Amino acid sequence: MAERSTAAVDVADNSGDEALTAEAGKATSDGVGTETKADTEAKKAAGTDTKGAAADTSSPELHSGHKLARRYRLEECVTRLDGFSSWRAVDEKLRRAVGVHVLPADHPRARPVLAAARSAALLGDPRFVQVLDAVEENDLVYVVHEWLPDATELTAVLASGPLEPHEAYQLVSQVSQAMAAAHREGLAHLRLNPGSVLRTESGQYRIRGLAVMAALRGITSDHPQRTDTEAIGALLYAALTQRWPYERDAHGLSGLPKGVGLIAPDQVRAGVHRGLSELAMRALVNDGATASRQDQPCTTPEELSKAVAAMPRIRPPEPVFTTPDAFQRTTYQQGAYGQPPHRGRQPLAPRPAAPMPPPPPLQTRTGKALKWTVSALLIAALGLGSWQLADTLLKEEKKSPPSTSQQNGNDDKPTKPASKPIKIVNAREFAPDGSPQNLAEAKLTYDGDASTFWRTSSFIDGPEFAPSVKKGVGIIYDLGSKRTLDTVSLGLLYGGSYTEISLYATDSLSPSVSASDPVGSLKKLDSAKVTSKSAELKIKSNVKTRYVLVWLTALPHSAPEPNYVNPYKQAITDVKFTG
Repeated sequence: MAERSTAAVDVADNSGDEALTAEAGKATSDGVGTETKADTEAKKAAGTDTKGAAADTSSPELHSGHKLARRYRLEECVTRLDGFSSWRAVDEKLRRAVGVHVLPADHPRARPVLAAARSAALLGDPRFVQVLDAVEENDLVYVVHEWLPDATELTAVLASGPLEPHEAYQLVSQVSQAMAAAHREGLAHLRLNPGSVLRTESGQYRIRGLAVMAALRGITSDHPQRTDTEAIGALLYAALTQRWPYERDAHGLSGLPKGVGLIAPDQVRAGVHRGLSELAMRALVNDGATASRQDQPCTTPEELSKAVAAMPRIRPPEPVFTTPDAFQRTTYQQGAYGQPPHRGRQPLAPRPAAPMPPPPPLQTRTGKALKWTVSALLIAALGLGSWQLADTLLKEEKKSPPSTSQQNGNDDKPTKPASKPIKIVNAREFAPDGSPQNLAEAKLTYDGDASTFWRTSSFIDGPEFAPSVKKGVGIIYDLGSKRTLDTVSLGLLYGGSYTEISLYATDSLSPSVSASDPVGSLKKLDSAKVTSKSAELKIKSNVKTRYVLVWLTALPHSAPEPNYVNPYKQAITDVKFTG
């Protein structure tokens, strides 16, 4: 229960203050008693004192069972400090678990928290834990956000050891891309640490507390992009070494030895991936560290995500198969029928059974007569059957006239050559609105494994997208060269009413299109509306193209799943082209 709570509620650490927990009697593990270097610098820049703010306004007196807006029932207090409290709650209207931050409306940080929560809610990026509501009511300000019971804090993941190179690569890739997208919308985190990054059961990383976590603690920064980039570098450093890249212990990790400064991860622990080690140092160069190669430091999440993309792809480790035990003969197979063998002598081998003698032939006079009679009848039946078969064939040959094709000699009519499979060489998710679904999973749609797939986010309304939410979602496939297509076959994860698919020819994996009408300038090849788990589209035009967009504009209704609780969603398991 403790792990589930810390994996679902994004609360700030107490920076040395004692965290009081209502009824639960335990403190959160979100960096309790720790404070990152970025936090210290941000507080000095802002000139704030968390203890002073807490003294001005006391935390509202709430209890388990209290309802907010006649909808959110508080269940368990996870953190109570600095005049605000964080709770695990239940949304009784939608019957789902949520997290809630509560503070008095006259708290000095109430307005910044409301503004930060509403800005984060507008982002709508599934890589962040979503803000669901931000309300001021009855002298209280509260922020409602997603609760992820199946997710695990990076703090708990690193407690069991450093990550494999592939996992560390996925971590820095997904977090840097998500923060780059947030900064493009003017949002910063300022409190990125192992307690604010969650790993789901599917291996995806999600960030909680965007803008809200810093607003709750009154943290600001003159250089927010630099602060978040250094924090991502610290996450990568911790993932590679299981050490915090500063002298102070934090987030359940030991700090570096005092007086030695910041040293590269591959010098802290043997076997660390060289490229990831250099990448961590480039993100942490703000502290005076230098990469082993003279590469430019990464000062923004955008620069860091581009540096990750420029690295050679790190493949996951090969699965290890155990050798089965050697075949053991049983006592039954040894002929003892469950009894132990005789001691002192070898068991006797079973004797082969004597063959049964053949039955005696018909030697009597009656037997001989019967034998000849049966033989004569068999010969007569065989002859009669052969004559009837020959007579039937001759009659059919006389009745049937020669066919027109044989008379004209044009039976050699040319036929269309059979379609051949076209190999897919690359794929990229098409997100003209800047909000992709699952960038890393696009290549799983043509890996030949039907159990892997690219899945969309889940949406409240459907089957067709609301124009104000999405125009559509899809993937662009690279066929290697310009080809004339015959058919496109898709395997889908969900059936039902209904999935609408359209095919378009594009000029690249990243075409320049309008966000308001992303497919208006593209050449349409075909479209289909299906309710089954497969679709086959036959291309009638002779257009040659190298890049093909598979565009989904309607998603079917399906049952809720972890991280996909809304009813309308779809996933592509397999895509095949022929031409």
